[in-house]
Amino acid sequence: MGVSTSSPEKGIVLVGVDFPPVNALPADGWFALADAVRAAGRDPEVRCVVLAAEGRGFNAGVDIKEIQTRGSAALVGANRGCFEAFSAVYDCEVPVVAAVQGFCLGGGIGLVGNADVIVASEDATFGLPELDRGALGAATHLARLVPQHLMRALYFTSRTVTAAELQRHGAVWKVVPREELAAVALESAREIAAKDGELLRLAKAAINGIDPVDVRRSYRYEQGFTYEASVSGVADRVRDRFGREAE
Repeated sequence: MGVSTSSPEKGIVLVGVDFPPVNALPADGWFALADAVRAAGRDPEVRCVVLAAEGRGFNAGVDIKEIQTRGSAALVGANRGCFEAFSAVYDCEVPVVAAVQGFCLGGGIGLVGNADVIVASEDATFGLPELDRGALGAATHLARLVPQHLMRALYFTSRTVTAAELQRHGAVWKVVPREELAAVALESAREIAAKDGELLRLAKAAINGIDPVDVRRSYRYEQGFTYEASVSGVADRVRDRFGREAE
């Protein structure tokens, strides 16, 4: 359980996430993920990083129960941890391939929105249920996956979209049966890793440099409203209902 690192092939590092039951990460998990991605990118022998997860879903966002239990300290930790993890994926010195299965929600959108290539299983769904969880954020990253008005509709309704829909918008590169996801993600990483390592790093820096939106500053701005919702009591009111709808 936790964050693991392995090297399935020369030039490729697999960063795996495993936080049962739904890969909702505690604050420490986000920081561990950031450290693993950064370390992989700094290794001069690495040319591509694959970000993957165990279990039925890729990522369910932050651990809401940790925030409910520990309060503002956990919220600050989650905010900082998410910022570090999302930034680590974006700033990774080599391309990052995200292999997404099942649900990709909340913080998961922050990860894949900052990845370079997304490969998804046919059952993958993507969304930001933040308004149902007393939080805000990652609209910055959802806006990198879908057009502006669709982003707003998804954000305000907390609805999800399928991998096939995202592929039609050009965000997901390949959609495959779940049993083929790991192999296809590795195949994609292998194709990237076949390029010259030094040139890949220059290309990653160049592409980041021409982005029209500073994703770090934009997301940090969003986080300010998350904190405002918390200190005003709005977030607690919504979180207190989280998970109790069926009662």
